[in-house]
Amino acid sequence: MAKGIRKQGAASIMASGFFRLAVYACIIFAVIFVGKSAYDFGYAIFNEVPMAEGEGTDITVVIKDGSSVYQIGKILKKKGLIEDAKVFVVQEKLSNYKNKLQAGTYILNTNMTAEEMMAILARENVDGQPTQGGGTDGNSAVQDTSETGGEGTDQGTE
Repeated sequence: MAKGIRKQGAASIMASGFFRLAVYACIIFAVIFVGKSAYDFGYAIFNEVPMAEGEGTDITVVIKDGSSVYQIGKILKKKGLIEDAKVFVVQEKLSNYKNKLQAGTYILNTNMTAEEMMAILARENVDGQPTQGGGTDGNSAVQDTSETGGEGTDQGTE
């Protein structure tokens, strides 16, 4: 009977050792996964690459009053101007345009970086942009769609 107890004890020791090894492997995998994800997110924040090379495509974007930075990012992502709305939010927080993005109608290009788009959305670079504000005809925003290549507009209501 003593031999049976010893064999059972050895089996449970091996089982607990295997279980411990499996737990360590899972922890190592999780640390590597979280580290890689954090690195990729940080790389995307500081490595501003336009969505298109060369001339790009003009796209008209309408930002409604009261839209959050995340909502603006979702609109830009949907239009193919940026890759990730969450990355855009962090880029805005770290940029000189923090809390400066304004509602309006804008013409953005797929060859622009997020920083260049923020300059336009903050109205610090208005070259080639539609007239904003009250005109003599009472329109709040004049939209020139001749440069957009047939692209539609998107409302900031997400």
